[in-house]
Amino acid sequence: MAVKKTSPASTSPYLTVVVPLYNEEESLRELHGRIVDVMKLIGKPYEIIFVDDGSSDRSFQVLTDLHAKHKEVKVIRFRRNFGKSAALSVAFKEAAGDFVITMDADLQDDPAEIPELIAALGETYDLVSGWKKKRHDPLSKTIPSRFFNFVTGKMTGIPIHDFNCGLKAYRHEVVKQITVHGELHRYIPALAHWAGFRVTEKIVQHHPRKYGRTKFGISRFFNGFLDLLTVLFTTRYIRKPLHLFGVWGMVSFLVGALIDIYLSIEWFAGRTSLSNRPLFMVGFLFIIIGIQFVSIGLLGEMISRHERDEDTYSIRETLK
Repeated sequence: MAVKKTSPASTSPYLTVVVPLYNEEESLRELHGRIVDVMKLIGKPYEIIFVDDGSSDRSFQVLTDLHAKHKEVKVIRFRRNFGKSAALSVAFKEAAGDFVITMDADLQDDPAEIPELIAALGETYDLVSGWKKKRHDPLSKTIPSRFFNFVTGKMTGIPIHDFNCGLKAYRHEVVKQITVHGELHRYIPALAHWAGFRVTEKIVQHHPRKYGRTKFGISRFFNGFLDLLTVLFTTRYIRKPLHLFGVWGMVSFLVGALIDIYLSIEWFAGRTSLSNRPLFMVGFLFIIIGIQFVSIGLLGEMISRHERDEDTYSIRETLK
């Protein structure tokens, strides 16, 4: 990937606005103008990092022109389409602001929300996730999204209504400590929460798409749930694999043992013959599967043990 760098600003920016994009040439100038108008009201130094995720239209040409005319604009261009997570990951490394705002480039996210998002952080929270309570998207996108958010909220235990909203506000330390790869941008609130950061949400305005068409596809819906399993395992169980495999192993073992004990009692009492009871073999199968699950968990514990002395943890503050 190629990174277009500018000389460092003399004053560290108060705010970094991160905009990942793919084929959004029609909206970029208008979006930049709206961000500038808002930042004039805030009246503090800022930077805007546009990440061109391998666009095939004239998006990069538009960004090049904006960069030439506005010193606050930085541009990162990928050689091909790597995805939103990659775009956010690279931009987070470059972000220098005390606060970071992420938003989509299609004008459905409103830059006018920026001051209120920062205010919502206050002294209490580290990440504020936008909630598009009233959406202007087709049903083919809103219905799967609501189902996805419901399931994600239940499985992660985080009471957020819109995990995948592009409009979010972060403190600087959040974007520097969480790792986003694959398609895990959908789960940034969960990643931050499990890293120890304080997460909340705020209702934000959502506009109809003005230019182009949505990049949403049904494959993203299914990939999202696969990524959810990845997040759950790599954040909640990576340091304690036996807690995951052991629980299911014990459940399987106990189910199999109860089945075979019951059938054995029936056989001793002369009420059945084990030779014509396939359920007896099913019980053995559950026992074997249970032992295998526990064994996998123990192996995982042995593999991860040597890494625990080198663990890094998210430290909020230190007093010496």
